[in-house]
Amino acid sequence: MSDNPMRPTHPTSSTRPESPESPEGSGGSARPDRPAPTVTVIVPVHNTRRYLDRSLGSVFAQTLDPDRIEVIAVDDGSTDGSGAWLDAAAATHPQLTVVHQPPSGGAGKPRNVGLDRAGGDYVFFLDSDDHLGPEALARLTRMAEEHHSDVVYGRIVGAEGRGAPVDLRTTNPRVSIFDSPVYWSLAAYKLFRRSFVERHRLRFVEGRLLAEDLPFGIAALLRADTVSVLADYDCYHLHGRDDDSNASRQDMDWPAYLAYIDTVLADVAAGVPPGPDRDTLMVRHFHGEILMPFAAPYLARDEAGRRAMREAARPLVDRYLTDRVLAALPPGLRLRAHCLRAGLDAELTAVVRADTGRTPGPPHLQDGRAYAAYPHFRDPDHPLPDALYDLTSRVAVQQRLTDLQWVGGVLHLHGSATLRAVGADHVEVVLHRSGAHVGVPAAYGPDGTWHAALDPATAAHGAPMADGVWGLKIAVTAHGTEAGDAGVAGDAGDVGETAGTSPAAAVRREAWLVPEGGAAATDTAPRVVSHGPAGPTVAALFLSSPHGHLHLDLDHDGARRPLGADLRGAAACARSGRATVAAGVTLPGCPVDAGLQFVLRDATRCVALRTTVERAAGDRYRARARLRSGPSGTWRVALRLTAGGLRRELPVQSADGTGPLTLRVP
Repeated sequence: MSDNPMRPTHPTSSTRPESPESPEGSGGSARPDRPAPTVTVIVPVHNTRRYLDRSLGSVFAQTLDPDRIEVIAVDDGSTDGSGAWLDAAAATHPQLTVVHQPPSGGAGKPRNVGLDRAGGDYVFFLDSDDHLGPEALARLTRMAEEHHSDVVYGRIVGAEGRGAPVDLRTTNPRVSIFDSPVYWSLAAYKLFRRSFVERHRLRFVEGRLLAEDLPFGIAALLRADTVSVLADYDCYHLHGRDDDSNASRQDMDWPAYLAYIDTVLADVAAGVPPGPDRDTLMVRHFHGEILMPFAAPYLARDEAGRRAMREAARPLVDRYLTDRVLAALPPGLRLRAHCLRAGLDAELTAVVRADTGRTPGPPHLQDGRAYAAYPHFRDPDHPLPDALYDLTSRVAVQQRLTDLQWVGGVLHLHGSATLRAVGADHVEVVLHRSGAHVGVPAAYGPDGTWHAALDPATAAHGAPMADGVWGLKIAVTAHGTEAGDAGVAGDAGDVGETAGTSPAAAVRREAWLVPEGGAAATDTAPRVVSHGPAGPTVAALFLSSPHGHLHLDLDHDGARRPLGADLRGAAACARSGRATVAAGVTLPGCPVDAGLQFVLRDATRCVALRTTVERAAGDRYRARARLRSGPSGTWRVALRLTAGGLRRELPVQSADGTGPLTLRVP
């Protein structure tokens, strides 16, 4: 990556609270009366007065000690009162320095000015229309300090119409840019070690409204020793402006923009040799920069303007579109890239038009594969390969498990499910165990919701399910509409209009069931359920770690997940030998005709007591026994459960749960 110091060339002025040790206009960032800051927050400001209370306010409200935070706000020629607001804020917030400068045409120069003045161990770039979570800086700097990170990504969440560029779900102190999603977010809003930035002379491109941060972000990720991700806290809130004036939404000289991207990607190619790693990065750039203009901006131009855009993009396609990159793109971008490379200008326009302001038809299903509903599919007058339309690998289950509960010995499950981009018309719950599987049909509604009833006594084609641990998945199938031999041509709306269905056209996918919402509080207590002719068995739901996949454990011996985990009791014996034993326990699903009886055991003997049992709501039982006299000794107390062929002795714990309940008979 080329070095690009980009020092300021326009005169600037700075304001900060007056101090004898820190004269007006000084470029230093640390004052003798304040400790050196841990982090410098750099905020470029241009006509964002309406957002400054939210943006700068989120910095002033950080849980990190204010003495450890330095804020440098660079007013880039604002005309809406932003500069005056910043000056007033600096009078009451000692950590804020304000720099005023003429408008520079983008966020690059204000960020560079802030970098030149920064004194923190770390720098964080905050756009003036976004805001931070209250604990963001404390958490980010702590991770950087603990793991010696050069770059730390905090979780980014979208707000007010803007989506997050990448969904960071897993906190990881050290990630690779080639097998994690971090490279998909090259924007500035993250934490950087300042010594790392200065060692590599990283600076932003000045005078650009869009993609000025690409060279900075790319160079940082390629050169960093340690890139970390903090995904368990919403650090950065990315807003859309209510006047739709975000830089990424503005009109552009797109041929000039693509020529600029050409220079950026030349540096990427210089740093990463040809092969899978470079292709991984280029997939992101085809998504984010190369093919991005080929949408509404492309259609808005006359033929000469469109030709200029195509000619600017083709060198990038020729250099970086390998077969591996092409296969990794979604069908819409795959078709665009192919048309650019092959010079299929009319086809390119048709594909762009199908994606812009039109509702595509349903995907076309044939031979177990799904094809996107774009123009000219199998049109003999426009020979485009089927592989360009193929979205089979992108068909995934979208599902929610919203409720599950036992009713008697039957597990009822409710949720919603469909196949992304394809839809669905059939759902079943599938249980897997050691190569075996059991399918339970689900009632599937037109609104995408489903309900299934799982009875372990009859689920295996009318027979009981085998003992063991079963993983629960949802299987979703779309049969779709199969096209005739003539093929489909014309606009996207033409796809799938011919009638006829075939099982061979079906697309089926499975996904683990993961409870969420109210179902997340899954009742994992073991319970007694019917198991056909063999009599009752012990069943328990549990969630696997760490992914939370739903499993069902059927265990006739009750050894893996014993019943009666809350069995507590008390026992007392008088000198005369009269004794009382009482205990309470929850036994979900216990049959009404089941027997409960106290049992006393020592090393060699067993005594069964006449027991009185009361049943209360919520499968709660209370058992009592009186012993007029008995053999002397110290006895362990258990509660024997008998239900058909199910026979268990459940050890009773003392009332405080500190150990087994014992009865001492003198």
